[in-house]
Parts: sequence; structure tokens; C-alpha cells
Amino acid sequence: MSVLIAGAGGFIGGQFVRALLDRGIAVRAVDRKPTDEWYYCSSSSENVVCDLKEKESCDRATRGVEQVYNFAADMGGMGFIEHNKALCMLSVLINTHLLLASRENGVKRYFFASSACVYPDYRQKKTDVEALKESDAYPAMAEDGYGWEKLFSERMCRHFHEDFGLATRIGRYHNVYGPYGTWDGGREKAPAAISRKVALAVMAGKHEIEIWGDGEQTRSFMYIDDCLKGTELLMHSNCDEPLNIGSDEMVSINELVDLVESIAGVTLKRTYQLDAPTGVRGRNSDNTKIRQTFGWAPSIALADGMEQTYRWVYDQVKARAEGRAFVAAYE
Repeated sequence: MSVLIAGAGGFIGGQFVRALLDRGIAVRAVDRKPTDEWYYCSSSSENVVCDLKEKESCDRATRGVEQVYNFAADMGGMGFIEHNKALCMLSVLINTHLLLASRENGVKRYFFASSACVYPDYRQKKTDVEALKESDAYPAMAEDGYGWEKLFSERMCRHFHEDFGLATRIGRYHNVYGPYGTWDGGREKAPAAISRKVALAVMAGKHEIEIWGDGEQTRSFMYIDDCLKGTELLMHSNCDEPLNIGSDEMVSINELVDLVESIAGVTLKRTYQLDAPTGVRGRNSDNTKIRQTFGWAPSIALADGMEQTYRWVYDQVKARAEGRAFVAAYE
């Protein structure tokens, strides 16, 4: 079996490449970034640099592969998503051209990495929000830009399955985090951003931290290992409807800061930036369907995952401060 990983230079894509190579699977890893900017890159995979928004690139990338995992997207944390809606929407070109090329080149299975951002704002206005189940996506009012692109691409996958027989699988990810991912620059998500801020405070001896919003907004965060397992289970299943892949351990941002402080052994003075992008007020994953389907759901505790994440981010911050480039994920 040969597998295409689209978006292989990113966080999830890179860790998926690593997992497949460990199992002896032939991987074609594709991203538009130069390989020295990938979060994980191995000489054991076929590494291709091209822009999958272009149909010709998708045609070349899908030739001779049996499965496609589409993790490619122009995205980031709330700061990026709220200020780059057009760029987020343009990711629809990736999914469109990959689906067309997969159909033409005889790909057998196609996975699309969707997002909890497809869920409507009117279901996420409280901090003690009711966990989101898959059917809650409709009536649709997805997050502007990024969420609408994901929801539209979900529908496209569905219709390629119905009309052309391409086996498509759709996973709705809920805030994936872990080592070997974006931790600064504006595209990072809350676990990495808070880890970076705490690490900087520890190193500088200035025990202060700025938090976006009032810190009471709630989320669930899924560790990368659970993401990989859930994705593989879905890809090889008969489940052809969108499925939540996320933790149901909901915490406030203040509680996430508490956790990272305890890992770092510090207590920080908090300043709240109330005009910063914060997204919806509350979001959590209803895992009823994934448990019914697989007898499994993401279960790695946030405390355990954040221990690994903070230690890795701390090493990145320290390496940069010392003028070193940290490339432990590059083989």
C-alpha cells in the first residue's frame, strides 16, 4: 500500500508520516513549504514540494497511491483565522483538486481533516456549553471563513462518495495539540501559545502572562496520539458520515494556564486582553458516536499531554534564545 499525506510539513501531517513509516508503509509526503521548514521530514518517505491548490500538482501527487489523507489547509489559531478569512476559504481549492485527481487516478480511500469550526455559533454561546454532537452542524452557521470552507468540503466529499463511489471519510478535529507543531508566529493554538508564554516568563524571571479574552472561555484539547489513532480507525472503517475526533475533557483557558503553571512550577500575574480574538464562548466534543462506532474515544488526559507539550515548547524557546535551531524532528 502507498499513501499520500497532503500537508505533510504541518503538525498533524508530519506526525502521521512518522507513524506510517514506523509501520513500514510507503509514504508520499507533500507540502508547499521547503522541506527544511517541515515539522517532521524523513529520508524514508518520498518528499515532494508543490502547491496542492493547483490541479496539476494534485494529479501528480495522487498517481500510484491507494489512500489520500488531506491535512493540507491554510489555517492557525483564532488570531490567524479571524484575520485571514479569504486565505482560509481558498483551501477549498486543495480539497477540490485532490478529490478530482483521486477519482481520476483510482485512489481507493480518501480522508478529509475537517474541524469543530463547522459547528454553528448559536450552539456555542455559553461557557458551560452542551457537548457538540455530529448532527448539530445543521442548520448551518459555521465559523466565518475557515469553518464554512470545512463544511463545504465535507459536502463535496459526501457527494464524491455518492456520485463517483470514492470512499471518503471525514474527521471533525477538536483542537489537536502536542510537540512538533506551531508554537509561535501567529498560527499557534492555545496550548502551544500558553506554553510559550509561560516558558518565556520562566526564563526572563518576569512572572507575568497575557491571556486573550477573560480566560473563562472553554474548550477541549486532544493530544496528537489520540488524533492519529482516531483518524486511522475512521479511515479503515465503514463510517461514511462525519465523525467527531476530539477529547471531551473540557477546561477553561484559565484552567489551562493553571495546568501549565503547575508543570513549570510558577505562579504568574495575569493580564487579560479583552479585545483579542477568542472565538466561540464554549466548545466541547460529544463522543457518543465514536464510542458506539469503535468502542474507543480519545482519552489521553490533558495534564499528561501538556506535560509533553510544555517541555518541548520550552526547549524551542530556549534554543532560540541561545541562537540554536532546534531540529530534533528532522531525520
